[in-house]
Amino acid sequence: MKLPLSDKKFIFLLVVVVLVVTLEILAVTGIEIPLPYSPFIYGTFTLIIGYRVLWNGIKSLFILDFASINLLMLIAVIAAFYLNEYSETAVVIVLYVLGEKLEDIGIENSMSALDNLVKNSPKTAVLKETGEPIPIEKIAVGTIIQVKPHDMIPLDGIVESGSTSIDESSITGEPIPKVKTIGNSVFAGTLNKNGFVEIKTTKSANDTTFAQIIELTYKAQENKSETQKFIQKFARIYTPIVIVLSVLLFTVPVFILGQDANQWLNQAISILVIACPCALVISTPIAIYAAMGNASTKGILIKGGKYLEALSGIKAIGFDKTRTITYGNPVVSDVIPMNGTDMEELLACGAGTEIFSEHPLAQAIVEYARSQGYEPHVIKHFESIVGKGAKATCMVCDKKTVLVGKLHFIEQYHPVTQKVEETLEQLSNEGKTSVIVSCNNEVKGIIALTDEIKPDSFNTIEQIKNLNIKPVILTGDNKKAGTYVASQVGIDTVFGELLPQDKSNVIQNLLNQYQSVAMVGDGVNDAPALAKATVGIAMGAAGSDTAIEVANVALMNDKLSLLPFLIRLSRNTVSTIRKNTIGAIFIKILFIILAFLGYSNLVIAIAADVGVMLLVVLISLKLISFK
Repeated sequence: MKLPLSDKKFIFLLVVVVLVVTLEILAVTGIEIPLPYSPFIYGTFTLIIGYRVLWNGIKSLFILDFASINLLMLIAVIAAFYLNEYSETAVVIVLYVLGEKLEDIGIENSMSALDNLVKNSPKTAVLKETGEPIPIEKIAVGTIIQVKPHDMIPLDGIVESGSTSIDESSITGEPIPKVKTIGNSVFAGTLNKNGFVEIKTTKSANDTTFAQIIELTYKAQENKSETQKFIQKFARIYTPIVIVLSVLLFTVPVFILGQDANQWLNQAISILVIACPCALVISTPIAIYAAMGNASTKGILIKGGKYLEALSGIKAIGFDKTRTITYGNPVVSDVIPMNGTDMEELLACGAGTEIFSEHPLAQAIVEYARSQGYEPHVIKHFESIVGKGAKATCMVCDKKTVLVGKLHFIEQYHPVTQKVEETLEQLSNEGKTSVIVSCNNEVKGIIALTDEIKPDSFNTIEQIKNLNIKPVILTGDNKKAGTYVASQVGIDTVFGELLPQDKSNVIQNLLNQYQSVAMVGDGVNDAPALAKATVGIAMGAAGSDTAIEVANVALMNDKLSLLPFLIRLSRNTVSTIRKNTIGAIFIKILFIILAFLGYSNLVIAIAADVGVMLLVVLISLKLISFK
């Protein structure tokens, strides 16, 4: 845990703690501050350090709030003073205040990354028109702003002039800067590394991706985990029970059994101190915040503790295919020349015809031809037939008419051989899209394309299965394409040709079967399924309003490989909370039993209570560095 050693108040608290504990140790050995000085000295320490605790305890007493931890401390202090245990009075209060401070430090440490981002985020932007900095809240969408090297980007926008590299780790978690040129999007809160750029703003200050991340992260504190809610409810019942037990521990031996009042009052106070549920109450939020802070440094935005906790129990995950397991960009997978045509002629002629088309398949063919060193042929009289193909005259191939498109389009001009049909059928079974290139009423060959699979998809799915989670593909694409991609990454269950509402229905069926199901998609057409799932996880959410709004978790950097880490982090967080809770309860029960047997005292109770509190804080904060 990183302690704020520059904080003068914290240093003063540590000095007082060391002094009071030292005096207590000396008192145990028989070296005590004599009367009448001891009540005054220890009372001064108690009031200076614990005045807020005591005041809150008094207020709780007046409103009969017996669930207040501060009320427990007030009763313990008054009773210790009554017993003339002045040193114990000071020890009780200063160690309790130290425990509270450690709780605050734990939460501050776990939230420090976000707090630093907020503190360092730009508050002004320089207008191109005037060259003057003005508050970002006053800048309208569509305004041109200027950003110098080493300055933070103040608002979301598009680069209008200049080029630079930008560190986007504050949003995506990616440490490697990205090159940005004219037309590229940039995000507020990211760092301009080395170039001067002018940016046309696309969002107001309150609507930037960075602003949404900050808002949702702070709101995440409201989405408390089920464990956290349970422990808070438990503490409200548990504290009054402890007060009743301590009263019984004093009254029964003294007034019924006629035993020594001071001895049993000491035991009753010990119960109040050791039974204080501080460690139980703070363990869960610190663990949750530490884990969420860890995730945020890797570009994972989690909207609340309840979603982090829910991930630990996921039994099945539905994956959208496009832009989740695949890039969503078609790439050439097969080039099959026919009828004596060589590869260069097939690609160059096909690319020459497709060069005027804006269709993604056409552009993929052009890019592939050039990557192989073949320059597209010069063509004239280009004609696009929407949804079917294209027709043109190739000036290289003796001004012959070239047809590029689907089978039904080619068959409108001339018949094709059985070999062509068989090849198309085989490629279709592999989930590939085929484009036929024909010249002079003869098929020159077939160019097959497929959606490029992300390199980390196979390893991610393998890890998911090793975590005993069932992976399933849900795609709007045809079943064959989905099955082919599934076979490449190790998934055996595929649902194809699904509309957005169909995906939602499949998720509902999975919920009926597995009870706890996650859905991973791009946050737009997958919105109904993301909302239906136990936990909705959006891919590549940077810049996507829909993804951030609908999903419970957003992978801002589009890295599917973070999913197994996220699930392990969730499981480790829940395990940490359980161990902390069970350990704290065990120690408290042990010392309560000792108190009932008459073997406890204030010093031991205080040491045990603060020790448990410090231990659960330190164990919880280890989640910040979980890998």
